Amino acid sequence: MNDQPSAALAAFAATLKTDTIPAPVLRRTEDLFLDWLGSTLAGRNARAVQAVERYARAMGPAEGAAEVLISRRMTSPHFAAMVNAAASHVVEQDDVHNGSVFHPAAVVFPAALATAQATGASGREFLAAAVAGYEVGIRVGEFLGRTHYRIFHTTATAGTLAAAAAAGRLLGLDADRMLHAFGSAGTQAAGLWEFLRDAADSKQLHCAHAASAGLASAWLARDGFTGARRILEGEQGMAAGMSTDADPSRLVAGLGQRWATAETSFKYHASCRHTHPSADALLALMRRENLRCDDIAEVKTLVHQGAIDVLGRVVVPSTVHQAKFSMGTVLGLVAEYGYAGLDEFDRHFLAPRVAALRDRVAMQLDAEVDSAYPQRWIGKVQVRTRDGRTLQARVDEPKGDPGNTLSRPELEDKARRLAAYGQAAVPAEMDALIERVWGLEHAPRLERLLAA
Repeated sequence: MNDQPSAALAAFAATLKTDTIPAPVLRRTEDLFLDWLGSTLAGRNARAVQAVERYARAMGPAEGAAEVLISRRMTSPHFAAMVNAAASHVVEQDDVHNGSVFHPAAVVFPAALATAQATGASGREFLAAAVAGYEVGIRVGEFLGRTHYRIFHTTATAGTLAAAAAAGRLLGLDADRMLHAFGSAGTQAAGLWEFLRDAADSKQLHCAHAASAGLASAWLARDGFTGARRILEGEQGMAAGMSTDADPSRLVAGLGQRWATAETSFKYHASCRHTHPSADALLALMRRENLRCDDIAEVKTLVHQGAIDVLGRVVVPSTVHQAKFSMGTVLGLVAEYGYAGLDEFDRHFLAPRVAALRDRVAMQLDAEVDSAYPQRWIGKVQVRTRDGRTLQARVDEPKGDPGNTLSRPELEDKARRLAAYGQAAVPAEMDALIERVWGLEHAPRLERLLAA
């Protein structure tokens, strides 16, 4: 199997049966779907998302079988997946898998929902397709390794194959055609971190492209369109061009026994996940020592190299979205308000007290934290107080990780808050949507989720 890992991974995605997926994994997939829906609805009014929606209106059909959640219109699966993916990643509340440093929901669910609605798939088939997408995307992200993530946005690259796996599973691709879908998806995989330096909108385009290109790859493969058979591990494949530490064994390790879907974390703070461990550690320290923001002279965050690579590019953020990649801003909001949520970012990311603490926050590479990453995201902070004390705190599992997860009531509350933030659904609609998600396994057909 390890001699041809791309083929083995494609065969797994093509032959995955709902009956072979453990019930807790299916329940977790429902949790992840609700969390994604909330994030998508929250992104409704974002300028970049509206630009993608206008593009989809101009280029796509005015009617179709797939639902654009933020506008409640129907269009083709391709353009529905594009807009829904862009919307779901903009408020930085969508899920993340630690080991692959990959946000699966933002690319898997847009492709799966659009294809399921277009093909009349059942809720059970939709869940199985989503699991296939998560399992493939996570393993591709792990395979590409830490050197890949330093330059490439893994959600955009691994995410293209994840979307292809989810859509291909719903289209009934056999193992050979699934492999061709992977080949077409991998040759389109792209997404560079350079956008952070300019506060550009590219992150939304990353997800929009990954979801729609992955979906297109699967639909083309169904029609006999061929792709590279060793797109991942081949001499001129993704690893050759995008990584120096790729490990092909990660593509197939534990297939059918280890369910990476269940390892996925939920986001508590509305910011880049690299900020969460330090934010939680600072909160724990402030509560333990009964500190206020004004009591803090400086904060040193002890972090992994990936955090420095991504967050170190943002010194003084110029937009709300860029602020979500500023360690100092996130810690300033946490120290001042106890939470780095959507409203806190919108109203206060440039507030004088937040900015003052932002400028007194530093990141330092820590050997323990770095060696544990990406499997574990440890948070460690050192705080010097204005009265001269030096204090330390750590968290071993940030809020939202599998060992410190969000309960279903917490997920319901989060989804309702996100929908309200985006002014995308009234409370009664969210109540009905939540009920539908919890009963998804028994739905004979995945129809539109929100009324026109």
